Amino acid sequence: MKARLDAIIKREQAEYLDQLLPASDPLLAEMEAYAAEHNVPIADREVARFIEITASATGAREALEIGMAIGYSVVHLARGMGRQGLIVTIEPSEEMIRAASDYLERGGVMNRVRIERGKALEVMPHLTETFDLLFIDAVKEEYKQYLDLGLQRLRAGGVVIVDNLLWGGRVAGGDTETSTVALREFNQYFINHPQLHAVVLPVGDGLGYAVKL
Repeated sequence: MKARLDAIIKREQAEYLDQLLPASDPLLAEMEAYAAEHNVPIADREVARFIEITASATGAREALEIGMAIGYSVVHLARGMGRQGLIVTIEPSEEMIRAASDYLERGGVMNRVRIERGKALEVMPHLTETFDLLFIDAVKEEYKQYLDLGLQRLRAGGVVIVDNLLWGGRVAGGDTETSTVALREFNQYFINHPQLHAVVLPVGDGLGYAVKL
Protein backbone atom coordinates (compact mmCIF):
# COMPACT_ATOMS: atom_id res chain seq x y z
CA MET A 1 0.00 0.00 0.00
CA LYS A 2 1.08 3.59 -0.51
CA ALA A 3 3.70 4.89 1.87
CA ARG A 4 2.48 8.37 1.03
CA LEU A 5 -0.22 9.62 -1.35
CA ASP A 6 2.14 12.03 -3.13
CA ALA A 7 5.19 9.76 -3.15
CA ILE A 8 5.34 9.50 -6.95
CA ILE A 9 3.17 12.26 -8.43
CA LYS A 10 1.85 15.55 -7.07
CA ARG A 11 -0.69 15.24 -4.29
CA GLU A 12 -3.49 16.98 -6.19
CA GLN A 13 -3.13 14.53 -9.08
CA ALA A 14 -2.85 11.55 -6.73
CA GLU A 15 -6.02 12.53 -4.86
CA TYR A 16 -7.91 13.00 -8.13
CA LEU A 17 -6.86 9.60 -9.47
CA ASP A 18 -7.68 7.96 -6.15
CA GLN A 19 -11.18 9.43 -6.25
CA LEU A 20 -11.74 8.02 -9.73
CA LEU A 21 -11.35 4.44 -8.49
CA PRO A 22 -14.64 2.67 -7.76
CA ALA A 23 -15.28 1.75 -4.14
CA SER A 24 -13.89 -1.60 -3.05
CA ASP A 25 -16.45 -4.35 -2.45
CA PRO A 26 -16.85 -5.54 1.18
CA LEU A 27 -14.26 -8.34 0.93
CA LEU A 28 -11.58 -6.14 -0.62
CA ALA A 29 -12.34 -3.32 1.80
CA GLU A 30 -11.88 -5.74 4.69
CA MET A 31 -8.57 -6.91 3.27
CA GLU A 32 -7.40 -3.31 2.82
CA ALA A 33 -8.33 -2.51 6.42
CA TYR A 34 -6.56 -5.64 7.71
CA ALA A 35 -3.42 -4.75 5.75
CA ALA A 36 -3.42 -1.21 7.10
CA GLU A 37 -4.01 -2.33 10.68
CA HIS A 38 -1.38 -5.08 10.66
CA ASN A 39 1.14 -3.32 8.41
CA VAL A 40 0.90 -5.97 5.72
CA PRO A 41 2.21 -4.81 2.32
CA ILE A 42 -0.39 -5.28 -0.41
CA ALA A 43 -0.67 -3.77 -3.87
CA ASP A 44 -2.19 -0.31 -4.19
CA ARG A 45 -5.81 -0.37 -5.35
CA GLU A 46 -4.95 0.93 -8.83
CA VAL A 47 -2.18 -1.64 -9.20
CA ALA A 48 -4.50 -4.49 -8.20
CA ARG A 49 -7.11 -3.22 -10.66
CA PHE A 50 -4.44 -2.95 -13.37
CA ILE A 51 -3.48 -6.59 -12.74
CA GLU A 52 -7.12 -7.70 -12.95
CA ILE A 53 -7.68 -5.80 -16.21
CA THR A 54 -4.47 -7.20 -17.70
CA ALA A 55 -5.41 -10.77 -16.78
CA SER A 56 -8.79 -10.27 -18.44
CA ALA A 57 -7.49 -8.47 -21.54
CA THR A 58 -4.76 -11.03 -22.25
CA GLY A 59 -7.00 -14.03 -21.64
CA ALA A 60 -4.49 -15.39 -19.12
CA ARG A 61 -5.27 -18.91 -17.94
CA GLU A 62 -2.23 -19.64 -15.78
CA ALA A 63 -0.54 -17.01 -13.62
CA LEU A 64 2.42 -17.08 -11.26
CA GLU A 65 2.53 -14.67 -8.33
CA ILE A 66 5.66 -14.22 -6.23
CA GLY A 67 4.63 -12.87 -2.83
CA MET A 68 1.02 -13.61 -1.83
CA ALA A 69 0.74 -11.92 1.61
CA ILE A 70 -3.00 -11.98 2.46
CA GLY A 71 -4.10 -12.74 -1.11
CA TYR A 72 -5.26 -9.28 -2.18
CA SER A 73 -3.68 -9.50 -5.64
CA VAL A 74 -4.75 -13.14 -5.96
CA VAL A 75 -8.42 -12.13 -5.67
CA HIS A 76 -7.97 -9.59 -8.45
CA LEU A 77 -6.09 -12.06 -10.64
CA ALA A 78 -8.77 -14.70 -10.13
CA ARG A 79 -11.53 -12.26 -11.02
CA GLY A 80 -9.71 -11.19 -14.16
CA MET A 81 -8.89 -14.73 -15.27
CA GLY A 82 -12.34 -16.18 -14.75
CA ARG A 83 -13.37 -19.68 -13.72
CA GLN A 84 -10.94 -21.49 -16.02
CA GLY A 85 -7.88 -19.78 -14.55
CA LEU A 86 -5.20 -21.20 -12.24
CA ILE A 87 -3.02 -19.01 -10.02
CA VAL A 88 0.14 -20.44 -8.50
CA THR A 89 1.24 -18.17 -5.67
CA ILE A 90 4.32 -18.44 -3.46
CA GLU A 91 4.39 -17.40 0.20
CA PRO A 92 6.80 -18.35 3.03
CA SER A 93 4.74 -17.09 5.99
CA GLU A 94 2.25 -19.51 7.55
CA GLU A 95 0.51 -16.57 9.22
CA MET A 96 -0.07 -14.92 5.83
CA ILE A 97 -1.19 -18.22 4.32
CA ARG A 98 -3.81 -18.70 7.05
CA ALA A 99 -5.16 -15.19 6.58
CA ALA A 100 -5.13 -15.46 2.78
CA SER A 101 -6.83 -18.87 2.76
CA ASP A 102 -9.74 -17.44 4.72
CA TYR A 103 -10.14 -14.51 2.34
CA LEU A 104 -9.79 -16.68 -0.76
CA GLU A 105 -12.39 -19.15 0.51
CA ARG A 106 -14.81 -16.35 1.31
CA GLY A 107 -14.12 -14.78 -2.07
CA GLY A 108 -15.03 -18.01 -3.84
CA VAL A 109 -11.70 -18.32 -5.64
CA MET A 110 -9.74 -20.82 -3.52
CA ASN A 111 -10.46 -23.67 -5.95
CA ARG A 112 -8.50 -21.75 -8.60
CA VAL A 113 -5.45 -21.08 -6.45
CA ARG A 114 -2.47 -23.27 -5.57
CA ILE A 115 -0.39 -21.95 -2.70
CA GLU A 116 3.25 -22.98 -2.76
CA ARG A 117 4.73 -22.73 0.74
CA GLY A 118 8.34 -21.59 0.98
CA LYS A 119 10.83 -19.06 -0.25
CA ALA A 120 10.35 -18.17 -3.89
CA LEU A 121 13.95 -18.80 -4.94
CA GLU A 122 13.68 -22.33 -3.56
CA VAL A 123 10.20 -23.04 -4.93
CA MET A 124 10.47 -21.60 -8.45
CA PRO A 125 13.05 -24.05 -9.87
CA HIS A 126 10.62 -26.91 -9.19
CA LEU A 127 7.62 -25.43 -11.03
CA THR A 128 6.66 -27.16 -14.27
CA GLU A 129 3.76 -25.08 -15.62
CA THR A 130 4.00 -22.63 -18.51
CA PHE A 131 2.48 -19.34 -17.41
CA ASP A 132 0.71 -16.54 -19.26
CA LEU A 133 1.31 -13.90 -16.60
CA LEU A 134 4.01 -13.31 -13.99
CA PHE A 135 3.47 -10.91 -11.06
CA ILE A 136 6.43 -10.06 -8.83
CA ASP A 137 5.98 -8.40 -5.43
CA ALA A 138 8.24 -9.89 -2.77
CA VAL A 139 11.80 -9.35 -1.47
CA LYS A 140 13.15 -6.39 -3.43
CA GLU A 141 16.77 -7.55 -3.34
CA GLU A 142 15.71 -10.77 -5.09
CA TYR A 143 13.73 -9.25 -7.97
CA LYS A 144 16.42 -10.03 -10.57
CA GLN A 145 16.48 -13.71 -9.62
CA TYR A 146 12.66 -13.87 -9.60
CA LEU A 147 12.60 -12.44 -13.11
CA ASP A 148 15.28 -14.80 -14.41
CA LEU A 149 13.53 -17.86 -13.00
CA GLY A 150 10.05 -16.62 -13.95
CA LEU A 151 10.98 -16.00 -17.58
CA GLN A 152 11.97 -19.65 -17.89
CA ARG A 153 8.34 -20.59 -17.15
CA LEU A 154 6.62 -17.72 -19.03
CA ARG A 155 5.38 -18.31 -22.56
CA ALA A 156 6.41 -16.06 -25.44
CA GLY A 157 3.90 -13.21 -25.51
CA GLY A 158 3.30 -13.59 -21.77
CA VAL A 159 3.10 -10.54 -19.53
CA VAL A 160 5.36 -9.55 -16.63
CA ILE A 161 4.12 -7.13 -13.96
CA VAL A 162 6.50 -5.95 -11.21
CA ASP A 163 5.43 -3.78 -8.27
CA ASN A 164 7.24 -1.09 -6.24
CA LEU A 165 9.81 -0.09 -8.85
CA LEU A 166 9.84 3.58 -7.85
CA TRP A 167 9.98 2.68 -4.13
CA GLY A 168 8.33 5.83 -2.81
CA GLY A 169 10.35 7.89 -5.29
CA ARG A 170 13.63 6.90 -3.64
CA VAL A 171 15.11 5.13 -6.68
CA ALA A 172 15.27 8.48 -8.50
CA GLY A 173 17.35 10.10 -5.76
CA GLY A 174 20.60 9.37 -4.01
CA ASP A 175 19.25 6.97 -1.39
CA THR A 176 21.74 4.16 -0.76
CA GLU A 177 19.51 1.84 1.30
CA THR A 178 19.94 -1.77 0.18
CA SER A 179 16.44 -2.23 -1.26
CA THR A 180 16.62 1.09 -3.11
CA VAL A 181 19.93 0.22 -4.73
CA ALA A 182 18.65 -3.24 -5.68
CA LEU A 183 15.54 -1.77 -7.31
CA ARG A 184 17.55 0.91 -9.12
CA GLU A 185 19.75 -1.81 -10.60
CA PHE A 186 16.76 -4.02 -11.34
CA ASN A 187 15.01 -1.25 -13.29
CA GLN A 188 17.94 -1.02 -15.68
CA TYR A 189 18.05 -4.80 -16.02
CA PHE A 190 14.29 -4.98 -16.61
CA ILE A 191 14.07 -2.19 -19.18
CA ASN A 192 17.05 -3.47 -21.19
CA HIS A 193 16.36 -7.20 -20.90
CA PRO A 194 16.78 -8.83 -24.35
CA GLN A 195 13.75 -11.08 -23.82
CA LEU A 196 11.40 -8.26 -22.85
CA HIS A 197 9.62 -5.27 -24.35
CA ALA A 198 9.35 -3.33 -21.09
CA VAL A 199 8.36 -0.03 -19.49
CA VAL A 200 8.12 1.36 -15.95
CA LEU A 201 4.89 3.25 -15.26
CA PRO A 202 4.13 5.81 -12.51
CA VAL A 203 1.22 3.69 -11.28
CA GLY A 204 0.93 2.95 -7.58
CA ASP A 205 4.49 2.78 -6.26
CA GLY A 206 5.93 2.32 -9.74
CA LEU A 207 4.84 -0.58 -11.94
CA GLY A 208 7.00 -2.52 -14.35
CA TYR A 209 5.10 -3.88 -17.34
CA ALA A 210 6.56 -6.07 -20.06
CA VAL A 211 5.81 -8.64 -22.73
CA LYS A 212 8.15 -11.56 -23.30
CA LEU A 213 9.48 -11.56 -26.86
